[in-house]
Amino acid sequence: MPRLAYDEIENASIDEIRTLQAARLKESLHHAYANSAAYRKKFDAHNVHPDDFRSLEDLSKFPFTTKADLRDNYPFGMFCAPMEEISRIHASSGTTGRPTVVGYTKRDIDNWANLVARSIFAAGGRAGDRVHIAYGYGLFTGGLGAHYGAERLGCTVIPMSGGQTEKQVQLIQDFDPDIIMVTPSYMLNIGDEMRRQGVDPSQLALRIGIFGAEPWTDSMRKELESNLHIDAVDIYGLSEIMGPGVAQECVETKDGPTVWEDHFYPEIIDPQSGEVLPDGEKGELVFTTLTKQGLPMIRYRTRDLTRLLPGSARSMRRIEKITGRSDDMLIIRGVNVFPTQIEEQILAVKGLSPHYLMEIEKQAHLDSVTIMVERVQGSNANIDGLAAELQTKIKSLVGISVTVEVKEVGKLPRSEGKARHVIDKRNTH
Repeated sequence: MPRLAYDEIENASIDEIRTLQAARLKESLHHAYANSAAYRKKFDAHNVHPDDFRSLEDLSKFPFTTKADLRDNYPFGMFCAPMEEISRIHASSGTTGRPTVVGYTKRDIDNWANLVARSIFAAGGRAGDRVHIAYGYGLFTGGLGAHYGAERLGCTVIPMSGGQTEKQVQLIQDFDPDIIMVTPSYMLNIGDEMRRQGVDPSQLALRIGIFGAEPWTDSMRKELESNLHIDAVDIYGLSEIMGPGVAQECVETKDGPTVWEDHFYPEIIDPQSGEVLPDGEKGELVFTTLTKQGLPMIRYRTRDLTRLLPGSARSMRRIEKITGRSDDMLIIRGVNVFPTQIEEQILAVKGLSPHYLMEIEKQAHLDSVTIMVERVQGSNANIDGLAAELQTKIKSLVGISVTVEVKEVGKLPRSEGKARHVIDKRNTH
C-alpha cells in the first residue's frame, strides 16, 4: 500500500527514480555546458563533455564545483540563464567579504516552493496548519524558502523572522501556530523565554518543530521534544543547491533527512582523494542539481560529513544527520563563520594587533562568543572604544554578536607553529 506522500514520486520504485535521475542529469550537464562559460571551461579542462554521460556512474568523470568557483565568478558569472529570466537572487553570508550568490528563474522558485511544501508535509504538516517562521528573511534562503513552501502547502504563514524573543513567545501564545520553523538553538532560547513568562508548552497547539540551518544532535532533539511537547524534525538545505528543502526528515521515522532525489543527485566522496564512496560509508556530501535553470550545480562539494542510507519512510535515500564539516568553518547561531573573517575585522581596527583568541561556549542554550585581542604596542587608544568598534564591525560584516575584551600587549599566548585562534567549548555530543 502506498505511503501517504505529497508527491507520487516519493513512492516511486528505485528503478524509476534512477531512470529519471539519469535523464535529468544529462539535461543538467548539457544546460550548464551550453550556458555557462565557467562550466564550459571546467569541463574542457577535464577533457569531459556532456555527451560522455551515458549512465549515473559516468558522473564521477565530471569536475567538482566549490565555493571558490562561485567567488571567482562573483556575482553572476556561474548563472546559466539571462538576467531578464532571473526572478530572485539569494546569497550566503560570505566567508571572505564576498558572498556566494544564487539566482533563481520563475520555474526554480516554483520547484523550490513545491519541495518545501513536500518537506513540511513529510514533517507532519498539512493544509490549514498555521506555520510560525522564525528563520531570518532577506538574502538568507531560510525565511523566504520556508514561507513560499508553507503557502504552497496551503498553510497560514506567520512571517515573524528572527529576534525579539519576548514577542516570539507572545505571538506563539496569541496566534497559536501548529508548526514552527527555526534554528534549533534559537528554539531552545524561545523555550527558555516561555518558561520565564510562565507559558506551558503542553497547552499550546504547537506540535511540530522543523529545525535547520545548523547542525544539531539527537540529544538536542530529545531536549526540544521533552521541553516543548513537539515532534522535532530536521530540514536540510544550502543556498548553493537551493535553500531549505533539499532533504527532509520524515516524522514517522525521524531517522535522518530523506534527499529529494528527483531534484538533487547525492554522492559521498572521500574528502581527501575525491573518490566516490559506496552508500553507507561516511564522507563528504556532494550534490548535483537535476532541474535548476538559473544556477545548476554540478558535483557541488558541500563540506558536510555524512553517509547515504537506504530509504525508509520514502523510497529515496536518506542522509545521516549532519553534525560536522570537513573544513574549519564554525557555525554560530546559524551563521557560517571563518576565523579569518574575525581576523580581517580585527586588522581593520586601528589600535588592535593580530594577536587574538576566540572562545565559543553555550550560555542558556545559545552560542556565546568572546574575542580576546591585544592592543597595539604603544597605542593610546581607549580600550572601551576599541572593543566597541570591533563589536560593531563583526556584527555588521560577519553577522554575529560577540563580546570583545581588549588586553595589553603580551597577555595572550603565542604559538611557535600554527596559531590556535579558536577554543570551542560547546558540547557536540
